[in-house]
Amino acid sequence: MPADYNGTWEMESNENFDSYMVALGIDFATRKIAGHLKQTKKIIQDGDNFKTKTLSTFRNYELNYTVGVEFEEHTKGLDNRVVQTLVNWDGDKLVCVQKGEKKNRGWTHWIEGDRLHLVRADFHGYSM
Repeated sequence: MPADYNGTWEMESNENFDSYMVALGIDFATRKIAGHLKQTKKIIQDGDNFKTKTLSTFRNYELNYTVGVEFEEHTKGLDNRVVQTLVNWDGDKLVCVQKGEKKNRGWTHWIEGDRLHLVRADFHGYSM
């Protein structure tokens, strides 16, 4: 049985987030605002079906997916890309690969103790 991701997770740390946003081509003003935000992630998991909401005072983002099923994702309000997204289990980790105009995009989530970790592809991540 995979890990249980259900819950509300508050951001505790945010390492190298500005470098990640630069690589995505996000403008300076947006990067400065985003770098100071504390995010909350709400996850509802029903087996392999996930409903996620990433909330902050600047922007909110909702992503719903089924593990193992590729879908078209519109990252509107983030970096405004259209990508083909696939999330799979790697043990208890969720690993996302995004295919689109920018290479090596995606993320990995895992739970360690009472913290939800997120590492973006090729970058250090943050803990919630």
